[in-house]
Amino acid sequence: MRLRAVVGEAVRSLGASMSTTVAATLTVLIGMFVLGLVIGLGTWVLSWSEHAKRQLLVKVYFCSPGAQGCAREATAKDIDAVRLWLAKEKGERVKSFRFISQQEALRIMRKKFPELTKDLPYNPLPASYEVVPTKGEYTDDIKRDLLRSGPGGTKPPGVETVKDGGEKARRVVKVGSIIEAVFLVGLVVLLGASTLLIANTIRLSIFARRREIEVMKLVGATNWFVRGPFMIEGLICGLVGSLAAVLLLFLGRELVLPALPHLDSGTSDVRALSFELTALVIIGAGLVLGALGSALTVHRFLKV
Repeated sequence: MRLRAVVGEAVRSLGASMSTTVAATLTVLIGMFVLGLVIGLGTWVLSWSEHAKRQLLVKVYFCSPGAQGCAREATAKDIDAVRLWLAKEKGERVKSFRFISQQEALRIMRKKFPELTKDLPYNPLPASYEVVPTKGEYTDDIKRDLLRSGPGGTKPPGVETVKDGGEKARRVVKVGSIIEAVFLVGLVVLLGASTLLIANTIRLSIFARRREIEVMKLVGATNWFVRGPFMIEGLICGLVGSLAAVLLLFLGRELVLPALPHLDSGTSDVRALSFELTALVIIGAGLVLGALGSALTVHRFLKV
């Protein structure tokens, strides 16, 4: 009975103050629409950043006949020593590794650059290990520690060089970290701004009814009995506004997005958060922000 009275009072209040109700709902709509755009674009950029990091490799090249800086050609024992070191690191910094023989390296090169490998008198390509790190940030560490894994902390026998992508790899990792930080900060700022906007809009309705709140408090109404209708008002405004934002985003995805030039990422694993999950996040955020905005605003008027 008490809950029915609170809900009835909230519905009555929404109809009585239609202008502020519409203003609060539109505020939620705008905030949740922008939130949906940020989630869609932000998660796509984060996905692209993670894809770029996954492309970072550490390549261990072994000494081949005539290689500079090598006293001798790498032996099977030298190659196996590197394999054992990589196997020890697997699961921590090393996700996977693959041995590429001289013959396989030549086949790969002929497939990619047939004009450069035509009529070669001998195979100049060295055998190597292709190492995939568990995180792109580990490429520097793997290279450094591998070059110190030989006797007395020296370069392992038979290893000509270790390459980790150099400055390009470090730039990819740095840009990826910046993108993640900017996305998280932007999301927090947007949620904070949306809360304040909704709270200020709802404040207009509550301020106009401050005398009613004071009378209710003076006759013995509890804080939660006074706060309840306003929080339900906020929930309703948040729900309607967020549903409208989801509808606009759906129309944009179906009508506007196909007309825009597609971003060719070159891979199928770069994608934004699914629309269904984004819609759930928007509706949940709209409900929480609507109720929270009402609760924060009405709190100051409860001190009678």
